[in-house]
Amino acid sequence: MPEQPFPPEGAIAGSGLAGAVDLTSGEALTPERTHPVGPAGQDPAAAPAAAGRPRSLWSDAWRDLRRNPVFIVSGLIILFLVVISLWPSAIASGSPLRCDLAKAQQGSSPGHPFGYDGQGCDVYTRTVYGARTSVVVGVCATLGVAVLGSVLGALAGFFGGLADSLLSRVTDVFFAIPVILGGLVLLSVVTSNSVWPVVGFIVLLGWPQISRIARGAVITAKENDYVQAARALGASNSRILLRHIAPNAVAPVIVVATIALGTYIALEATLSYLGVGLKPPSVSWGIDISAASPYVRNAPHALLWPSGALAVTVLAFIMLGDAVRDALDPKLR
Repeated sequence: MPEQPFPPEGAIAGSGLAGAVDLTSGEALTPERTHPVGPAGQDPAAAPAAAGRPRSLWSDAWRDLRRNPVFIVSGLIILFLVVISLWPSAIASGSPLRCDLAKAQQGSSPGHPFGYDGQGCDVYTRTVYGARTSVVVGVCATLGVAVLGSVLGALAGFFGGLADSLLSRVTDVFFAIPVILGGLVLLSVVTSNSVWPVVGFIVLLGWPQISRIARGAVITAKENDYVQAARALGASNSRILLRHIAPNAVAPVIVVATIALGTYIALEATLSYLGVGLKPPSVSWGIDISAASPYVRNAPHALLWPSGALAVTVLAFIMLGDAVRDALDPKLR
């Protein structure tokens, strides 16, 4: 094959790119194609470096959560529950304790879409006000369980030795106690109508689960290289635990606590149904379900609405926990 002559120097030097051809597409090259300029005059060569900048676990998780329809639906339900818990009078007029025996077991009517229960109380109003009790018990119990279990589990996992062995034996004892039986025994002697005895009982029996999770996460995190480097540089135990280990070990605790929140709401309703949780005149879905059970054939609506509200609430928190777990666990992506 005869050797192709090179183009004259002036053909390229005179116009910059005259006669230059892209070997992949066969199109003539222009100054814009050979050296394109990005937005606002930025060289696009810097774009991959900026796009490839590593994101933190939390920013990456938040990006995934915003794209997850399960998180969006469950978040909207929970937001609605929080709003009606703070301002129940905004959507329910009247008092949940106002009852009229003459209207007992009646169906829906204008202004009372859910009908009346066996005592003549408005089911709609009691269902709306019952959300406050469930949300308060669930949130307060979850915060107490998360704080107590995380602190004990982190200390045991970080220091090990006698503290770790003692915590393991104590948690074994608490795991052996049936939750419902423990509630029947401990709450049967309580005469208070407030939510705090129920919250205290849930915290007392719920912290071992979070403690085990936190202990395992701390044991895994303290073996990482950055912890060993901080220790070699002379960092104190408290600084290593709070600045290096805790931020990297808190994700499993958040996931388990979010799922457990829905379980605690169901547990409060179960204890109230059995008569050892909240007691009348407190307003609770468990109390309403217990009161409507004997009249389920004559007035099924009195049982349907509080049961449905309880089921939707528990399902929303469990769905939220599943979405958070998927976002925070890199093994699932």
